[in-house]
Amino acid sequence: MPKKSADEWFTEYAVCHQNATNKTLHWICIPLIVLSLIGLLWGVALPGTASMNSPYWNWGMLLIVISLLFYLRLSLMLAAGMLLVSAAAVGVLVAYQRTGLGPVWVASLVVFVVAWIGQFIGHKIEGKKPAFFEDIQYLLIGPIWLLAFIYRRLGIRY
Repeated sequence: MPKKSADEWFTEYAVCHQNATNKTLHWICIPLIVLSLIGLLWGVALPGTASMNSPYWNWGMLLIVISLLFYLRLSLMLAAGMLLVSAAAVGVLVAYQRTGLGPVWVASLVVFVVAWIGQFIGHKIEGKKPAFFEDIQYLLIGPIWLLAFIYRRLGIRY
């Protein structure tokens, strides 16, 4: 079976994202969900890496790598953009860790729950179920759907 192109994914994803309020909530909530999901996994070291004494060998980084491989299959330019987004997310998490305000996972859990509530409110307003109810891969499509919109506005081909 041939793989879907990025635009095919975006067309299907857009069906559940027509309402202006839902779209606005997605612009706020999707980046927060991405950041908080990485943050939730950030403190969990990968098996066998404890002796490496590096804060970067964790499940959050593995999630980033797996996501980037998925994006790379769709578009080099979208993957490059998501690499920058991922680097920014890591920067935010490292900066938060350095503040000493509390564990990253606690702040991430709060943000994750609030952002998902926002997503579901948006879909309630839209009157349609979230796309990932049909295909779990749509959880990976949401962030690049937003990025592709930015690219189109800037005239960047992907």
